[in-house]
Amino acid sequence: MFNQPTAVRSVLSPAYLRWALQGHYDIGTWEECTFWLRGLNDTYRVRTSEGTFILRIYRTQVMETDVHYELNMLTVLQDHLKTSVHTGIGDYIQTKDQSGCIMIDAAEGKRAAVMFHYIEGVEKNLEDEASCYAFGQSAAELHRAMDQIKLGSGRDHSRFELDTKFLIDEPLERIIRYIGESHEEAVFLRAFASTLKDQIQTASGSGLDYGLCHGDMHGNNNVFQQQKRFIHYDFEWVAPGWRAYDLAQVKIRKRQSGDAEQKQQLWEALMKGYRSVRSFTDTDEQAVDLFIIARRFWVMGLDVAFIESDMGALDYGADWLSDFVEEFRETGIVK
Repeated sequence: MFNQPTAVRSVLSPAYLRWALQGHYDIGTWEECTFWLRGLNDTYRVRTSEGTFILRIYRTQVMETDVHYELNMLTVLQDHLKTSVHTGIGDYIQTKDQSGCIMIDAAEGKRAAVMFHYIEGVEKNLEDEASCYAFGQSAAELHRAMDQIKLGSGRDHSRFELDTKFLIDEPLERIIRYIGESHEEAVFLRAFASTLKDQIQTASGSGLDYGLCHGDMHGNNNVFQQQKRFIHYDFEWVAPGWRAYDLAQVKIRKRQSGDAEQKQQLWEALMKGYRSVRSFTDTDEQAVDLFIIARRFWVMGLDVAFIESDMGALDYGADWLSDFVEEFRETGIVK
């Protein structure tokens, strides 16, 4: 019903979270709960008598089954990475009832809450060849460990895949619904999406590496470096997909500086590091640039998904649309 005050996305009070959650964990006496970061989900820093932790409050669109998939994967992945030299993951804190996540009440509905270990380390922008090489080793170790994970039974069976439906079809539907079917750019966006999808399917037919992926491996705000070891976290988008898509996100990472030649040198260092641990064929590498384009189209669709609940429409009008359309035209995919 919409004749009553209705929240789309609330920011939960730290005092409420402390009241609602402290009894579910054996992590000592809560001393502080601070709203830390607003992103796709909300992050809080929790300090207790036993240390510091990170609390994630997922948005309502993330179902409990999605959270359990992520946590189950982390549990298994942690075991497969025990002997890894270059890679670790940010693991979660188990609840007293062993459920992993707690569904709490919010003004807009139920939201999942998960407590994670606090990760010490340095956020690296991957702007030197040594760190890029080390990150490549870490990414390969992560993929190698993921190759050993078999998730697909019970409540995990309905997990989405990072396929063309996820990367292109669903974003296109959101974008067209937002700008309107009659918009002058709708025809181009449909043609662009269709051609991009065909090119991905053609590339996939050549035998691209496909398996469990991190799903958001851009290497900026989802990994910390501890000497030559990288600790990966934020596995919300983990799902089966093309490994070229995972690495495409690293190649176009945010906050990357330098000219084209420097960026290429850093990418080559990353590839050398990756291939020192795990195979990545020339065909897979050639597909990376194609998946960079797919990632940008997905990001456009993600923008649309959060306009109503988070960002507002002011900055997502004609200029936002024309910038994306110009970027897509420059790819030459649609002649």
